[in-house]
Amino acid sequence: MRSLHHPTLDSLELATVLNALSDPVRLQVVGQLADAGGTVCGAFDVSVSPSTLSHHLKVLREAGLVRVIQEGSCRRHTLRLDEVEERFPGVLSTIVRAVHSELRSAG
Repeated sequence: MRSLHHPTLDSLELATVLNALSDPVRLQVVGQLADAGGTVCGAFDVSVSPSTLSHHLKVLREAGLVRVIQEGSCRRHTLRLDEVEERFPGVLSTIVRAVHSELRSAG
């Protein structure tokens, strides 16, 4: 299995990060990753097909928001919260709080 590219911390661009976070499904994924600390691909609770979810995860990974770790035949996805916060203080933590607040008010 080939290795996936993960952007370095200093190569992250704010516009790319914000663009990746502009989709409601990707915001759900980020919220779930923040809660879980890491999730295997099939365990996301989103209402899109597996191929669409795969695309969203790729966008998040390429933006530098998600790290993918191979675990046997599965891939674990983790939110790079601490790294992104180091590069752009307050941005991702604020987004995560907003996602959680939105979910609480909708439920």
